[in-house]
Amino acid sequence: MSPKEIVKILKKNYYFSTDKIAQIEHFVNLLLNFNKKYNLISKSTEIDIWKRHVLDSAQIIKLINFKKPGELSDLGSGAGFPGIVLSIYNDNPSFHVKLFEKSPVKRSFLKKLMSENNKFELLGNIYEYNDLSSKYVVCRAFKKLSPIFKISREIFNNPHKLIVLKGKNAEKELKTVSNIKNYRYKMVSSVTDIDSKIIVAEKK
Repeated sequence: MSPKEIVKILKKNYYFSTDKIAQIEHFVNLLLNFNKKYNLISKSTEIDIWKRHVLDSAQIIKLINFKKPGELSDLGSGAGFPGIVLSIYNDNPSFHVKLFEKSPVKRSFLKKLMSENNKFELLGNIYEYNDLSSKYVVCRAFKKLSPIFKISREIFNNPHKLIVLKGKNAEKELKTVSNIKNYRYKMVSSVTDIDSKIIVAEKK
């Protein structure tokens, strides 16, 4: 799909306004420019960045209620997927998006974005924190499922929805997660890759 086709999907299916599309375009252009020197995303995915990264991130909007007050934590945000896309979408001043990233290079890029868009908060390595509260915990290309669920259990102290974008090995990885019975969970098919899944889990 071309960028124009992706933009049509973002507007029609996920209700991105023209202004928000412009913000994403600016974000993408900054990222591609930064990526010339630093490897924030794989060079092979640059040509398909709107589908592989932007739409892939935007699809989880339907799993999140931005209208109510709350907080969303993006673990290992990297180049800003999905956190930046979600922060651009968010219009609720009582809904806060937090990006956790330990890499100095990636943090440098995210700080550049933050200087232009103060709709998110940038924090460090998730393992440096404890007793966090967040209504939503999301991650994409972060870690295997077992350590992600461990972070969910041990670092976030309140009931929350865990949303993990995963590849074709999602079901196999779920079998390695300890205490998975303590969660209600489901797998949702990805709109960008027929083999990829989105795992949505909540503590019982």
